[in-house]
Amino acid sequence: MATLQLKQVVKQFDDTRVIKGVDLDVNDKEFVVFVGPSGCGKSTLLRMIAGLESTSDGDILIDGQRMNEVGPAERGLAMVFQSYALYPHMTVEDNMGFSLKLAGVSRQERRQKVLEAARILQLEPLLDRKPKALSGGQRQRVAIGRAIVRNPSIFLFDEPLSNLDAALRVQMRIELARLHDELDATMIYVTHDQIEAMTMADKIVVLQGGVVEQVGSPMELYHHPRNRFVAGFIGSPKMNFIDVEVIGAGAEGVDVRLPGGGQCTVPVEGGQLQAGEALELGIRPEHLVLDEQGPLAGEIQVIERLGGSTSLYLQMGETSVTVVTDGDVASQVRDTVHFGFVPSRAHLFDRDGLALKSLQRHPLADISRQDNRSAPSAATSH
Repeated sequence: MATLQLKQVVKQFDDTRVIKGVDLDVNDKEFVVFVGPSGCGKSTLLRMIAGLESTSDGDILIDGQRMNEVGPAERGLAMVFQSYALYPHMTVEDNMGFSLKLAGVSRQERRQKVLEAARILQLEPLLDRKPKALSGGQRQRVAIGRAIVRNPSIFLFDEPLSNLDAALRVQMRIELARLHDELDATMIYVTHDQIEAMTMADKIVVLQGGVVEQVGSPMELYHHPRNRFVAGFIGSPKMNFIDVEVIGAGAEGVDVRLPGGGQCTVPVEGGQLQAGEALELGIRPEHLVLDEQGPLAGEIQVIERLGGSTSLYLQMGETSVTVVTDGDVASQVRDTVHFGFVPSRAHLFDRDGLALKSLQRHPLADISRQDNRSAPSAATSH
């Protein structure tokens, strides 16, 4: 068992509260990702779990035991940082086994644990090399191996891929997901990259300003964001937001008037909405479809051709809209294109930025990384 509970955890520096009463349960063997913009408190929260930062208020429990006053070395955790922090004069084997040496573990046992970690991380041919002879990805694997040999109850990762180039980040994401499955361990991972969060997590914790905005599976957050912030943060390219006006509400959903005069019914609960009330309609770029008869239109400002798909950046009055469409689309900059969407793919947000509750449940909303390792990308047809 390796579980973690945070109960109303607070961190305060002088008069500034940076973690504001966080409650969270991390289950045994889960891969949990903390994600959010810079300054949201995700790394501070991880350091509090590790014992590197004190807790101003609340409780941190590991396997049911309160850890607030327990030092980092006694918590049974292992942390991998953004910086590899390898000893340049030591071999890979010595770097991986150094913490065990300091703990008084025998040479034979150290070597056995290092060899097992090297096998898992595919580092066996590199054990005699020094860090200067390794690539960035190999150095990060050595840093992870240094954590594995300690056999921790929970692995903590603080943006470990930030120093790698794009191709290596993709490779290391795959390796970390494989590592989680092979070790069957509890892992907590901090990143500002929502693509990393979507592709690796069993459960995502979205933070903003020291507050947990939403917790759920990647597909839960993608299909059912709780508010505008989560909707705009999860998904790449980010969700489009379009000002609309309420016409009415009924059993089928909320009728809204679109820019240009078109109408649609979004299947969400209308509650106490009144005709004429202003809302924001949220629709993901991959759910917009080019359609000559579509109710919306915009002028293309920029085109990004990625081969299999093309992103069109449109200007629709004062609103910027992104459409992800087929890679072979023939449109050119300054063309005016019409587009539409399936209303069941849309979201509505009230004046406080809260999402109106959907009247339907998406079948993929509860699927975790173990069943679906990538964010959805297919556009709907209109």
